[in-house]
Amino acid sequence: MGEKVAAEGFGPADPQHHRDKLRQCLEALARLLEEKRFDRPRNLMGLELELNLAGPDGMPSMMNAEVLERIASGDFQTELGQFNLEVNIVPHRLSGRVLDQLAEELRTGLAYADRRAMELDSGIVMIGILPTLTRRHAISANLSAADRYALLNEQILAARGEHFTIDIDGIERLTCTAGSIVTEAACTSVQLHLQVTPGRFAAVWNAAQAIAAAQIAVGANSPFLFGRELWRESRPPLFVQSTDTRPPELQAQGVRPRTWFGERWIADAFELFEENLRFFPPLLPISDDEDPLRVLDEGGVPRLSELSLHNGTVYRWNRPVYGVADGVPHLRVENRVLPAGPTVTDVIANAAFYYGVVRALAEEPRPVWSRLPFAVAADNFDEACRHGIDAVLRWPRAGRTGTLARVPAVRLVLDELLPLAAAGLDAWGVEPADRDRYLGVVEERCRRRVNGASWQAAAYHRARDRGLDREQALAATTRRYCELMRTGEPVHTWPPGTGD
Repeated sequence: MGEKVAAEGFGPADPQHHRDKLRQCLEALARLLEEKRFDRPRNLMGLELELNLAGPDGMPSMMNAEVLERIASGDFQTELGQFNLEVNIVPHRLSGRVLDQLAEELRTGLAYADRRAMELDSGIVMIGILPTLTRRHAISANLSAADRYALLNEQILAARGEHFTIDIDGIERLTCTAGSIVTEAACTSVQLHLQVTPGRFAAVWNAAQAIAAAQIAVGANSPFLFGRELWRESRPPLFVQSTDTRPPELQAQGVRPRTWFGERWIADAFELFEENLRFFPPLLPISDDEDPLRVLDEGGVPRLSELSLHNGTVYRWNRPVYGVADGVPHLRVENRVLPAGPTVTDVIANAAFYYGVVRALAEEPRPVWSRLPFAVAADNFDEACRHGIDAVLRWPRAGRTGTLARVPAVRLVLDELLPLAAAGLDAWGVEPADRDRYLGVVEERCRRRVNGASWQAAAYHRARDRGLDREQALAATTRRYCELMRTGEPVHTWPPGTGD
């Protein structure tokens, strides 16, 4: 949600002044790019993991403030809902045993947090959407107690002018209204950051967009929402609708949603920042005293805080990020596609797949985005969200024809993308043992056609077949999921059913 902000009202002059500051920030960014002021290649990656809290009964636990007090670590912080937490891993260089190092850091941190949560009859759950979450939990009273969440909720509601409509037609259909953005808190994800130079940014972003569907197909973990079985990865349609500032009339006019896949391949990073200003009015017109152009004239590096704040309220699945570290500006691609979980091993396997494939595709002499229409990449993303491991995607055939073929996602991953991921990790300098271990997890998911979403759905239906009603089956599925999650064994090895 970006920087902490004070929950203060805005006067009519605030948006106008803020818009001027945003234009100054954009001009300053253009100058920084033109003057080649950005950090040199450092092969740095970072990871953020959003989490749910649930009690021993599998029900959501509105305890994040109390749990954070027990954890007492700056690595953990609040997220939108009182049943959410987030953990941040410090940046690492993509080389050597980085994957095992990340896994060990996550296991240690999450085990500690889980123990502290259990002192309060709660626990950490890595899952895209908690199956036991219901509409009675998704109320504004369950927003986290931080000014920025209340202010964001107020501004999005004001921009929309009416309640949100959630309408997702999947295996079952869910239709409801929401009076706040707290429904967005149902979505817990993994954000993978990759620091890139301006010259490589477009290739990395385009590659990340091209493989977003494959990421979802192998990593889907959100088949349930508010008691209904929907898409295999229900986060994206929920996120789109729960942050949509457009009333129906603006939707009909083709105004873009604040959560979106995009509409074209890019040639440089500046295009995305400029689009964000051109298409989306600021939600939080909070301005600081920095004059970014004066800072540049004096040889300094501007923070561009208004640009960063605005950028954080446009929810691209692959988001451009401007940052400053040790007085040097840098750019990052933030991949926001994946759901949390099911286990640390699964999270790191998903990261290995992403970083490897992106590196390989970004360096191809004839890039895939020159052969894959952007609209097809967007359609692939929706197809993967709907069907997960069983998705069928369109992908360019090998050779010079440039024609597209329909191919099962598992075959695309096994035959083409996993070899690319291995080559990409080799190019990063990742240890072969780490490469093979974590890519092997993705390979086995594809061979067995099992991921978090398919396991959850199968466990739920087995519970229903044993005579449990809907709520009982979802609770049993959640409890068994938590039990197996704590073993650390990847989801493709989990025994079927709830074990009750």
